[in-house]
Amino acid sequence: MRCFRWILPVFGSLLFACQGSNKPDSEKGLADIRDTKVMQYAIEGKTIYENLCANCHGLDGMGLGRLIPPINGADYFKEDIGRTIRIIKNGQEGSIIVNGMEYNGVMPANPKLTNIEIAKLTTYLYNIWGESRGVISPSTVEKYLNEKGSN
Repeated sequence: MRCFRWILPVFGSLLFACQGSNKPDSEKGLADIRDTKVMQYAIEGKTIYENLCANCHGLDGMGLGRLIPPINGADYFKEDIGRTIRIIKNGQEGSIIVNGMEYNGVMPANPKLTNIEIAKLTTYLYNIWGESRGVISPSTVEKYLNEKGSN
């Protein structure tokens, strides 16, 4: 019986660890990713996001008032991964509606980003803030960049 004393605390700790985060989706980040392959991509994607995107969209992805649209919780972002990839690579101009609000600005292109860098960036973005889309591979990025889309 004595040798089983450790089982209850260990089992309890494991059960607690498996329950997931109690944070709201909008606050979930890198630490909430459980898949190791997704985590590998997302770690580098977070660095790319912080260097290229966070200055305008914010570290929390909430945008900048009526000037810069949010990414975090944005319907426009969630509805089309291919469009997001094309916007990251080619930039965007003109009016868009995000969460019912019109934005009419310019997002600069990032033509020097490689497919693997875009894959890591989008894997990060689509696996935080309540999203869990898994790994977005370089071949998926290439496929979307070769498609004709709204951007």
